[in-house]
Amino acid sequence: MRKHKVNPILVLAAAAFLIVSCQGSTDAGITGLVKTKLAADSQVNASEINVATTNGVVTLTGNIDSQEAKDRALKLAGETSGVKEVVDMISVKVASASGDAPEPDRTVGEHIDDAAITMRVKARLLEDPVVKGLRIDVDTREGVVFLTGTVPNEAERKQAVEVARTTQGVKNVEANFL
Repeated sequence: MRKHKVNPILVLAAAAFLIVSCQGSTDAGITGLVKTKLAADSQVNASEINVATTNGVVTLTGNIDSQEAKDRALKLAGETSGVKEVVDMISVKVASASGDAPEPDRTVGEHIDDAAITMRVKARLLEDPVVKGLRIDVDTREGVVFLTGTVPNEAERKQAVEVARTTQGVKNVEANFL
């Protein structure tokens, strides 16, 4: 019998797409769709770009390696369903001097791990009966989960943090709720 190899990045992207497609054209849903597109693209380093959406207007921020990657990220965001406008706040890294400094010691695997943690946390928030998961944006960097968004009360805030904290792979949780 012939076995097929499964590409973990495609599985992550598909799962993220399914999660966010359930969210329709909400700002959180649009943010999720844009992040999914960026993560699935081989030219864009999605971990270097932050995505925020307000009333369908997507703002991209970050400091990336090339103009080509910046242009690609802006194009992907602009082509995303529900996006009314894209605000470009991405900077392209410019070397101040020549040298052979090593790249940061994050591996592709660590980037994939962070994406998987983000998806697990978001899925758990969406499933939780107390938390309004559609109002919470989830980002992960080196195992630290950053929760942003609007929660109506302290009980929901505490529950969202607890859901994130108890998710597999999470090292710490930083919450910044309105």
